[in-house]
Formats: sequence, C-alpha cells, structure tokens
Amino acid sequence: MKISNAFQIFLSEAPEHARAWMDAVQGLDKASALDKKTEELAYLAVLASQRLTSGIPFHVGMAKQAGATRDEIIGAVLIGMPAVGNTVIEALPVALDAYDAVQD
Repeated sequence: MKISNAFQIFLSEAPEHARAWMDAVQGLDKASALDKKTEELAYLAVLASQRLTSGIPFHVGMAKQAGATRDEIIGAVLIGMPAVGNTVIEALPVALDAYDAVQD
C-alpha cells in the first residue's frame, strides 16, 4: 500500500518518534471494539473531514483489504458533509483513485 512521502520520511528520519507513534497506534487498534473494516472506514471519514488526504491512499487500501466496497469508501468520505460541509469532496478523487489502484 502507498505510504505518503511525508510519512516515509518520518519513519526514516525520526525512527524513535515513529516507533513511539506506531506503539500508540497499535495499542489504540487493540483497544478498539470495532472490526477492522469499520475502523478503517471511520478513520477515512476523519481524514476526509480534516483534509488529511495524504493518509487516504494507505487507509483506503487497508479498508479494501478488510472487505470495504467502493460504495462504502464513498460513503465514508462523504459522511461528514453535514458536520463539516463540502470540504470532504476534496478527498473523494484521492480515495477513489487509491481504491481503483489496489489489486484485488
């Protein structure tokens, strides 16, 4: 899966920080009561609402691997529209390009 250039640099140039970050991420993942697909779809909604499009390709890939459909990806990206407005549509082409690029 595609990891953003910024995150790759973070991993290589700040390995201790990256390790601490990944430990926290893994701990939160273990603590979650959500199944993997739901968790990834929810995370995509957050990324879209915050305009953090650099993480979307990776998490779309994770969601697709967990069984998410193209329509579920669209729904996750757009679900935040009532709360944050149409800014989430900026994430839609990024998410769909990533979904279509992931091999089944």
